[in-house]
Amino acid sequence: GLTTAYLLQKNGVSVAVVEALSIGDGETSHTTAHIAIPDEGFEEIENEYGRETARLVADSFAAAADLIETNVRTEQLACQFERVDGYLFSCAEDPHATLDRELEAARRAGVDVRKEDGQPPFECGMAGPLLRFSRQAQFHPLRYLAGLAKAFEKKRGAIYCGTRALAIQERSDHVTVTTPPGKITADHVVVATNTPFNDRVAMHTKQNAFQTYVVASSIKKGSMPHALIWDDADPYHYVRLAEGTDDEHDLLIVGGADHKTGQEPHPGQHYRELEEWTRRHFPQAGPLAYRWSGEVMEPLDGIAYLGLNPGSKHVYVITGDSGNGMTHATIGAMIATDAILGKDNPWAKVYDPGRKPYKKAMHFIKEQANVAKQYTDWVSAGEDIDVAALPSGEGALISHGLKKIAVYRDELGALHCHSAKCTHLGCVV
Repeated sequence: GLTTAYLLQKNGVSVAVVEALSIGDGETSHTTAHIAIPDEGFEEIENEYGRETARLVADSFAAAADLIETNVRTEQLACQFERVDGYLFSCAEDPHATLDRELEAARRAGVDVRKEDGQPPFECGMAGPLLRFSRQAQFHPLRYLAGLAKAFEKKRGAIYCGTRALAIQERSDHVTVTTPPGKITADHVVVATNTPFNDRVAMHTKQNAFQTYVVASSIKKGSMPHALIWDDADPYHYVRLAEGTDDEHDLLIVGGADHKTGQEPHPGQHYRELEEWTRRHFPQAGPLAYRWSGEVMEPLDGIAYLGLNPGSKHVYVITGDSGNGMTHATIGAMIATDAILGKDNPWAKVYDPGRKPYKKAMHFIKEQANVAKQYTDWVSAGEDIDVAALPSGEGALISHGLKKIAVYRDELGALHCHSAKCTHLGCVV
């Protein structure tokens, strides 16, 4: 959202940014900020959509990294931006064959990549063939965001924090955004949220929410180079380094262990799985310093939704980011900016939110069946628990007649009871 506002402002457009909480309070604060190749991989994109689409995706990813770097230099943003190499390992039964196919597809897409065999240039338990992608990038996302916001405001851009957008009404020649303090009228609106709130059904049937987990450990500075590392396991793992809190240590950040949001009875075990994986592959890592979880929206056909909202003339969405949120957000900002300025964009058709997932028809049907299954929670029994004995910091889902009630006892001992019905489409939360 801020990138869109910043780009439009540079082109002379009057822009207002409304934010429900404060800058960076959403999923951006949970990202590990890998600026690398698409999660789907170029072989899969080429097989599904052809070489031209793969080339356009590669081109857009490179342009996004270049724009971030340009913004950092132009505005002198102190956000630890650096160009790094990216390393892909394969967990397939025949890693050479798998990597060879990805190598050739990536090269056909115009990507600078080479295959290497043997021990990687850092200590880890991931020996074997790998693909090395040049000129990938990483940065501190919240420092970048803070710097971009400051640059935007310095040029008299308006940012309204604590202002939740409640509804969007589109007319033939303008759009009205309703907020608690009042209404905003604009020529165009860009909904740059993790998942769009303006469209209750259409976009939500095209993507699925996944929970992803991250652990971070202290590691001696210089023990391994700054680089991006990932594998093709299911669920996959991704690794990067960040600056530590002192001059002698970095932070080793390891993420992954994804699962569909709300469909895991023991989410805490995913932290343990990541820690065990980290100890196995990076024995030089110290004790865990941090751990957190975020939510990513996975598009059904593997390509983000960036551009005009289906059925709209003046409302744009940036969503379906998968594991490439910082990159897709930047591409989406460029596409939305060009559309509002009346310019052609070479990637607009590829990322069109109105496209139909014909190539993934069976996957679409399977996912909708999975969604429908969640409604059976209404007829299932609630948890068999004595609410009066619920410990502090614990919650439960109980049945009360035909209703489902979510109960929680806070750290001070007060009991909170709320309807468990989701205000979106009526699932049990």
